[in-house]
Amino acid sequence: METYLARAEAGGRLAADRRARLAALESTPRGRRVRFDHSIHIPADETCFYLFEAKSAADVIDVAERARLDAVRVVEAITSRKERT
Repeated sequence: METYLARAEAGGRLAADRRARLAALESTPRGRRVRFDHSIHIPADETCFYLFEAKSAADVIDVAERARLDAVRVVEAITSRKERT
């Protein structure tokens, strides 16, 4: 998930990470299995990416809304971390 994060507000990223993690944990009893992994802030672009693991983008959007993250876009990403060679 991509969000806007101004350089001047970079200190708020850790609080947003905590909100994302808590909202993801709270999603499991609601029937949605969403896991917040980590965030990546790119200050030069004033962009922050929040990486979630979920079955659907809709589940991530729900968690992001509850975490008060202003999502610019939510897209599927594929990582080589879990691929087997």
